[in-house]
Amino acid sequence: MKTRIALIAHDKKKDDMILLAGEYRAFLSTCALVATGTTGGRLINELGLEVDRKHSGPFGGDLQIGSLLVEGEIDCVIFLRDPMTPQPHEPDINALVRACDVHNTPCATNVSSAHLVLSQLQARAAAAA
Repeated sequence: MKTRIALIAHDKKKDDMILLAGEYRAFLSTCALVATGTTGGRLINELGLEVDRKHSGPFGGDLQIGSLLVEGEIDCVIFLRDPMTPQPHEPDINALVRACDVHNTPCATNVSSAHLVLSQLQARAAAAA
């Protein structure tokens, strides 16, 4: 079964997401990826990854991903958050992170933790192959 990863990045973190995903491109290409609108579009257009795009975060994309997570359809969330910029959909963001905690789903919210999670998932996949 493919590892199912959600990829989300606030506006000021989208470039970081592209760099991160580029580093793990070979591994991510073997995963089932879901992303919020603009982030997903950039992953598709700039890295050629296959991504199931949801709505943009402020238009419910975070909630759509949270719903998938609650249904057991997401194994990991990489959510590069911008802690310095207020977000109009902060309640949705908090709900998604809370859902990760409630369902014991790994959730990386910065590049350093994303590297740790992705490298572990990549190593696991390599060992299983």
